[in-house]
Amino acid sequence: MSEAGSDPADPASAAGEQANLGLRLADLSIRFWGLLVVTGVAAGLGAMAMMGVLRAVEHAAFGYHSGGYSAAAARSGDVRVVVVLAIGGLVTGVGLWLMRRSGGLGGEPTQVVWSGSGKLSLLRTLASGALSEVTVGMGASLGREGAPQHTGAACGDALGRWFRVPTQQRTLLIACGAGAGLAAVYNVPLAGALFTLEIYLGTVSIGLVLPALLAAGIATAVAWITLPNHAVYSVPHVPNPTLAVMVFAVLIGPVIGLGSTVYLRSIAWARSHQPKGRLLLVEPLVVFTLLGLLAVKYPLLLGNGIDLAQFAFVGTAGAVMFLALTVLKPVVTTACLRSGAYGGLFTPTLSFGAALGALAGHLWSAAWPGAPDASYVAIAAAAMLAGALKAPITGTAFVLELTRSTAGIMAPIVIAVVGATLVARHLDQRSLYTAHGPAVAGSPPDTGPDPGDR
Repeated sequence: MSEAGSDPADPASAAGEQANLGLRLADLSIRFWGLLVVTGVAAGLGAMAMMGVLRAVEHAAFGYHSGGYSAAAARSGDVRVVVVLAIGGLVTGVGLWLMRRSGGLGGEPTQVVWSGSGKLSLLRTLASGALSEVTVGMGASLGREGAPQHTGAACGDALGRWFRVPTQQRTLLIACGAGAGLAAVYNVPLAGALFTLEIYLGTVSIGLVLPALLAAGIATAVAWITLPNHAVYSVPHVPNPTLAVMVFAVLIGPVIGLGSTVYLRSIAWARSHQPKGRLLLVEPLVVFTLLGLLAVKYPLLLGNGIDLAQFAFVGTAGAVMFLALTVLKPVVTTACLRSGAYGGLFTPTLSFGAALGALAGHLWSAAWPGAPDASYVAIAAAAMLAGALKAPITGTAFVLELTRSTAGIMAPIVIAVVGATLVARHLDQRSLYTAHGPAVAGSPPDTGPDPGDR
């Protein structure tokens, strides 16, 4: 059995940040397997529902029925972009204020899994998830995957409580439901299962791998009813790795490890400074309006970042444009999270890495003559995910499944992922999902606990 995060000498593990269930295959009852299948189906249906809300809001916001979101925003006119973002900020602030006053957003799945106690509210999770998709659909620089992930987890929790399964098995249902929701929304069953294992459970064992794979596979297949069964990103031909690409991977990994740590700490700061009380009615409105003004020139900053990553993979812009996007995307993501908005961080992080990879590819090609291609983008995106999540296998699998055309450069991807993860873990052992307390591994202390939701 190979384990990650279960070493008693590891500060993150000692703090109880990940669940080490120690379940064997023989411990899992027939009832558990039946509930796991239902959880996978529910996670797939939840992903479909949340994406339905997102698409409806996106299309209504910028009046389009096909094509890319950011392109539609660019066509709709400057005034409409700013007005849509302002309305989005108002709706977000009022919605979150009302939900927090009436009992909260439904609970945080990672905390329930890691603590082994507490429960998730299915109805509140569905309501807050729908609000999150409205927020992203109206332009917030946050991920669309937060709502499906939480929905799948809440379904697993509800089933476990209704059918009175043992606590450890209910915890496993929650974790598998979360990974299944993520898998369904991005059509990445393997990466979704690895997300369950590396992020939620911190352990890889046969008793956990099989449930995680089954839930993710079922959810993904169910979601094909309405969601696409193809790669999320259309990547141009990626040639076999050259010496230039291999050297690039060796050098860029540690650089991205440092960059992911800076990004992680900005996210931790944003979470610890989210507004409380009536300020929640004001700050999203202000931040989203400013984002709308910025998006007049850079529409690719809007939304979760899928269009930005696709733009980076195609690589039709110059270094100056990618420099601007590399700097601005993490800034606006941090600002949206700081305003109190509720959403995921997976795609914004990947798009940050993709933009940085496109920029670095341009600079590297100038120093080592050759045409920049999608190889640099894929390498940097995987390394950024791995460094920020502290999950090297998950980060690699996500990029491979999201593109389905970059397996030929797996060697440089893996090299960069290892370099990024080693540096990032040395600087700060927290991840995007654990950045709610003091920094560890000799890094400076963070600003405080996280009062918000992912």
